Amino acid sequence: MNTSSMAQTGRIEARRAARGSVTEGAARAGLAARGVIYLLVGVLALQVAFGDGKRQADRGGALAALSDKPFGSVVLWALGIGLVGMAVWRLSEALFGSAGADGRKPHKRLLAAVRCVFYAFVAYSVLSFAVGSGGGGSSDKQSQDITARALGVPAGQWLVGAAGAGVAVAGVWIAVQAVRRSFHDELKLAEMGRRVRRLVDVTGVGGGAARGVVFAAAGAFAVRAAVDYEPKKAKGLDDTLRSFADTPLGPWLLVCVAAGLVLFGMFSFAMARWRRV
Repeated sequence: MNTSSMAQTGRIEARRAARGSVTEGAARAGLAARGVIYLLVGVLALQVAFGDGKRQADRGGALAALSDKPFGSVVLWALGIGLVGMAVWRLSEALFGSAGADGRKPHKRLLAAVRCVFYAFVAYSVLSFAVGSGGGGSSDKQSQDITARALGVPAGQWLVGAAGAGVAVAGVWIAVQAVRRSFHDELKLAEMGRRVRRLVDVTGVGGGAARGVVFAAAGAFAVRAAVDYEPKKAKGLDDTLRSFADTPLGPWLLVCVAAGLVLFGMFSFAMARWRRV
């Protein structure tokens, strides 16, 4: 066997290992952990909508709510480890490609790399909270601090504006993909019954649309902060959600978005069960 054949065989074996049972388990654990966090954030946002806004409706608030429960620290560690699994799975997709006919295309692998970095950060924040270091504070303060630092560098307004526009566009894309039910391509539909598939569609469309709306709104606030050169106009997840209650529709828009986030949490559980990995 020549060197080229050996290298090709090595790549095939590495790709096979990346899609093996360990990586699959890591992916499903990560999707389930994501579901728990979105479910809790949605519940906290519903509480805000109905006048009980004691906790931040973001990841920090969700983790704080968990820590108050029996065996809360165990659950926090489980979530952190699950999210590490999510980052590992996305890393394997970036290196070897994802499931599907176009899974090895450059744009798919680049998106997987971005998701790997994002979930690595989320996993770090959850594990930091689990060990008692607080996990970095509220999402609102983090957003304002990051925006202030970014505005302070040369061409900072352009950078913040471009980043905000990118997040807003991503939000619109997420919502459109959800409404189009593009997630069907990632699911083992043949293993689902008719009622289960209908339920998954409801959670996928409603949850994905709500998630997209939140991303789009957060991006719009970042653009506004850049245009006005005011970091305090940038909003994290909690302030973004609360802003929906200040619209002419009042708290009912927040109720709809919050219910959508609960649906997305449920959809993540369905993905943990039926997603192609």
